[in-house]
Amino acid sequence: MEYREFTAKTVDEAITDAQVALGVTSDQLEYEVVEEGSSGFLGIGNKDAVIRARKKEEVTDSIAVTSDTSSTASDKSLEKPAESAKPAYEWSESNGKDAEKFLKDIMNCMDVQADVKVSKSAEDGAMDIELVGNSMGILIGKRGQTLDALQYLTSLVVNKNTEGYTRVRLDTEDYRARRQHTLENLAKNIAFKVKREKKPVTLEPMNPFERRIIHTALQNDNYVTTYSEGDDPYRHVVVALKK
Repeated sequence: MEYREFTAKTVDEAITDAQVALGVTSDQLEYEVVEEGSSGFLGIGNKDAVIRARKKEEVTDSIAVTSDTSSTASDKSLEKPAESAKPAYEWSESNGKDAEKFLKDIMNCMDVQADVKVSKSAEDGAMDIELVGNSMGILIGKRGQTLDALQYLTSLVVNKNTEGYTRVRLDTEDYRARRQHTLENLAKNIAFKVKREKKPVTLEPMNPFERRIIHTALQNDNYVTTYSEGDDPYRHVVVALKK
């Protein structure tokens, strides 16, 4: 990716603008300072700071944002996964083996070498599955879309012909936690931008889990609010000043 130029009153503000525009956190940003900027004397001769920035090449889960002034009613309560309302089901070793076999068959078709580790969550009894191997990026896909699809399909296999419901969580290379960290930091950077420019910002479409992360990250902010609008798969979060 080529470098883009960002201008603001200070270098820190320019870096924040770059993070928001490129959809990355500071550790995923490459930048060089072109102009430090200065406040001048008594407000005379002010100079803005200028940086050139780009995403690091290894970053694959970027989020684009654009300015937007549209609004609809908030529906944060709808961001909960559908399975949360279903009865808990104590899955057996047999269910775990079904999940393991299914995923190994899928990976063989994809020509991917990885181990499948199945365990029961001590917190909620969910089936936690970790895929361990080299070059797991192909199993993650853009913004985790492939991983989400594999998780959904595995859930169908595990819950086939059962009365209750087992929640399946599929992960690799700690992607879920890294993605959450990226979204939480991005939400805070966007909130800063909204407060500074006093204009709402719309994120690109996200799944319910990711939208909920944005809502939760900013729910205690005294100056901005968040709401979702649009229909899936194009539903997105808007961050705006509180009225």
